[in-house]
Amino acid sequence: MSTLPSAFVAACDAVDFHHPEVQRLARSLAAATPRATAQRCFEWVRDQIEHSIDFKRDEVSVDASDALAKGTGLCTAKSHLLVALLRANGIPSGFCYQRLTLRDAGSPFCTHGLVALWLEEGGWYRCDARGNKATVQCEFTPGAENLAFPVANEGEQLYPQVWAQPWPELVRRMRELPSISAYCVTPIDAAPPTDGVALTLE
Repeated sequence: MSTLPSAFVAACDAVDFHHPEVQRLARSLAAATPRATAQRCFEWVRDQIEHSIDFKRDEVSVDASDALAKGTGLCTAKSHLLVALLRANGIPSGFCYQRLTLRDAGSPFCTHGLVALWLEEGGWYRCDARGNKATVQCEFTPGAENLAFPVANEGEQLYPQVWAQPWPELVRRMRELPSISAYCVTPIDAAPPTDGVALTLE
């Protein structure tokens, strides 16, 4: 793919990579090649931003700068920060989503956010920086997709698109959340937007 829409390197409310602290971190993670930079950004967000549920953090973050300041976020906020760091370093990137059960078959569905980035040598690569734990081991392995969760239960799916901006309904509902405790009781099961810039991954 020789030309990508400019939306995949642009800022938006949730991807506020012009924020000075996001800019500072992005510069500190820059490496000699886009691939090396992308790996450093991925591993930093995966390891340094605590997943809200894993670490029993109740505060809600949405925007990239908010997740960075609080040091915590759900997968959605962590994906906003990862994309912000990638785009601040000139790496095209966007948002991918899964519909998953929150815990196991029969539990409520939730929208799981992850990231796709574009590298000259390999094209689009989906990666999941939600954070590792005993049942999740995600590494940066372009050419070999390594996602946190398989699609296993009825009703689950991996959406094939990469969106230039986060799903508006998902962002709106995240902003309305009073706490992560409230999310765990009633998780957000958002619908894909009917418009916006998106590419379908093969």
